Amino acid sequence: MDEMKLGVVESRFADIVWQNEPLSTKELVSLCEKELNWKRTTTYTVLKKLCERGIFQTESSTVTAKISREEFYSIQSEKFVEETFEGSLPAFLAAFTSRKKLTQKEVNELRRLVDEYEVK
Repeated sequence: MDEMKLGVVESRFADIVWQNEPLSTKELVSLCEKELNWKRTTTYTVLKKLCERGIFQTESSTVTAKISREEFYSIQSEKFVEETFEGSLPAFLAAFTSRKKLTQKEVNELRRLVDEYEVK
């Protein structure tokens, strides 16, 4: 699962792809030059690395995601809870709320999520 981790710069690159896909490699090079100040070779190197990790794919010079941004961060969240709190979501929430108080809106959203889960 380590192959699913992204560094800060890789995350910025991934967001560019997710926000603009499908896009040609030429378009990606242009966006990375503009937004990240990268040379073409850097863009291709990072793209190749993230394709090898199974996050993106390139077919006929068109870049697309193999997993969505939401799915990627869902995997990251699950892994964090598993590794840090032995898979216990209540333990994570207890730790999270011990220093940060939830707003009423956040509490309502959590209740809604739990209620939807119970119905399934």
